[in-house]
Amino acid sequence: MREQSIRFLQTLINTPSPPGHEARGQRVWLNYVAQFADETFTDAHGNAVATLNKGGSPRVMLAGHADEIAMTVNYIDDKGFIYVRRLGGVDPAITKAQRVTIHSNEGPVKGVVGNVAPHLMREEPERKVPKMQDLFIDIGVKNRKEAEKLVSIADPITLNDEFELLREDLAIARAFDNRIGTFAVAETLRLLTESKQKLKAEISAVSNIMEEVGLLGARQIAYTLKPDAALVVDVTHATDYPGVSKIQHGDISIGKGPTITHGGCNHPEVVARLEKVAAEQKIKIQHEAMSAASGTDTDVIFWTRGGIPSALISLPNRYMHSPVELVSLKDLKQIPELMAAFALSLKAGEQFKVKI
Repeated sequence: MREQSIRFLQTLINTPSPPGHEARGQRVWLNYVAQFADETFTDAHGNAVATLNKGGSPRVMLAGHADEIAMTVNYIDDKGFIYVRRLGGVDPAITKAQRVTIHSNEGPVKGVVGNVAPHLMREEPERKVPKMQDLFIDIGVKNRKEAEKLVSIADPITLNDEFELLREDLAIARAFDNRIGTFAVAETLRLLTESKQKLKAEISAVSNIMEEVGLLGARQIAYTLKPDAALVVDVTHATDYPGVSKIQHGDISIGKGPTITHGGCNHPEVVARLEKVAAEQKIKIQHEAMSAASGTDTDVIFWTRGGIPSALISLPNRYMHSPVELVSLKDLKQIPELMAAFALSLKAGEQFKVKI
């Protein structure tokens, strides 16, 4: 992966973007993608769009969600300890004893999620799995009055873990879910502007909001853009490490390329085109099956208006929804390459329709 792209990814990952508070991350994304777009804009709630070849046909939306799992201030007790609510799929068991930042109107406030030392737990027959209401944050104040000078109810909270290269092309971070999606759609625009092939389709790269709390931003922006087709980029569970059942969750490995999902919200003709261009470009892909729902923005985009032919492309991710999500940058690099090839394969006015 080129150096400038890695720097963009690192900045995007390290910029906190809790659900409903994505503005800082959206500015980073827009500043980067604007150089590859004919126009950029944001809507009332902060969904961000960069469009290339405006007026082309078909209209294609490339979407990734900007938000990360987080917490929010829910209650401050008399001693100034802060209790929280979750924003998205936070796991209380791995959130204890973590360093956090509370993003208040007064500026960032550092804190730690408290954890009782094992020495003080010896008399308990067994340690219970913590629940969200058990978590408390210590910001080093003496009482509630001091705490309220620094933070307010509903201030968002993120973990402090940042982007780091682990070994070779493997990287770790707290928020690959789903900065890799917004990164990939931005990089797709870059590849299309650098391509010598003539693009016939109109491409709208989207960094949408509030996926982690109900797939909300994707519904809004898909309705606004009215695309003829959509590709969604998200992470998926790698199953190549101890403790994960491949029988139950499929066989997905880090380093073997992105995945294509089949069934449900994934339009068979869009999926078939992705498979075709992947073969032509010698891009390795893996395959996933789904039943009722994918758990991604694809679930709401595909039924917007009269139905938008859609497909989900995913990056294998170990340890999802943790401070140590692990991905392959080689796998990630192939996603914008695949989407750019898909976009360039489209004929003027082409539409996707199930063959009957």
